[in-house]
Amino acid sequence: MPALVLGLGNRGGEYARTRHNVGWMCLDELERRGRFGRRRRDGPASVSVGTLEGFDVITARPQTYMNLSGRAGVHLTTKLGIPPRDVIVVHDEADFPLGVMKIKRGGSAAGHHGVQSLIDAWRTSDFTRVRIGVGHPGEDGDLVEHVLDSFDREERERLPTIIARAADAVVAIIREGAEQAMSTYNRAANL
Repeated sequence: MPALVLGLGNRGGEYARTRHNVGWMCLDELERRGRFGRRRRDGPASVSVGTLEGFDVITARPQTYMNLSGRAGVHLTTKLGIPPRDVIVVHDEADFPLGVMKIKRGGSAAGHHGVQSLIDAWRTSDFTRVRIGVGHPGEDGDLVEHVLDSFDREERERLPTIIARAADAVVAIIREGAEQAMSTYNRAANL
């Protein structure tokens, strides 16, 4: 059975380089490293099928608004016969400073509407997440504005290393399983 890696983000050029789209940036990096076919539409998702380090992998980007990501998730898991517990979801995490990345299995959505949509659609929170820190605007800042904004210059300089590390974590989950990947990547979470 192929590994299904679902990256959360928003479609449209205006969102391409925003904090909310680090999940899609991670998929770009995974596709760059492997051998993937052209992206094609599959229901409410855009998918690419390929191989990465000898493993069969499907990358998927929901083509809905972030808070409706569950539509793509349930469509793909039903169609492919992959249980949600075997899906790897990559997304932004405003509760972590930029550069902090952690792997998590299960638990709440912690206010992330895309993750909550997946939990609601799958009727379970038992799936693996790669949470990429994008920082928080602070008490007085607007969180929605923050995640939909582009990275500043200093952040953009750090971004390739952060995305590469998230892609490494996804590969480790595929190769070794979530538990082993957690023990490797969650210990040294800061960049």
